[in-house]
Amino acid sequence: MKIAAIICRTLLGLIFLVFGLNLYLHFLKMPPPQGQAGAFMGALFTSGYIYVVAAFQVVGGALLLIGRFVPIGLTLLGPVIVNILCFHAFLEPSGLPLAIVVAILFLVVFAYHRQSFAGVWKA
Repeated sequence: MKIAAIICRTLLGLIFLVFGLNLYLHFLKMPPPQGQAGAFMGALFTSGYIYVVAAFQVVGGALLLIGRFVPIGLTLLGPVIVNILCFHAFLEPSGLPLAIVVAILFLVVFAYHRQSFAGVWKA
């Protein structure tokens, strides 16, 4: 389980670091979404809110890659992953398979570090 968690942590960290930095540096060319997904992304960009989300992605991804403070990185990335899943489930279904892979990677790393979150589950 330890090796699987390290592999998943590294992949998850790389994904979020690269795609988070891409929102600032624009080194990956991605076609703009159409329809409601395009309107949603347009609102995120015009309001500047996307840069806050990108900051969470970069910091969370970097923490996972470094391997220190992994529970904090998971805490930062958890809501982002939920929003990515919802975006692809409701607005842009073509990206749903990758979103599910990211969620599975997250769950593997979360399961390995579950003792860090034990206090959250106590009444």
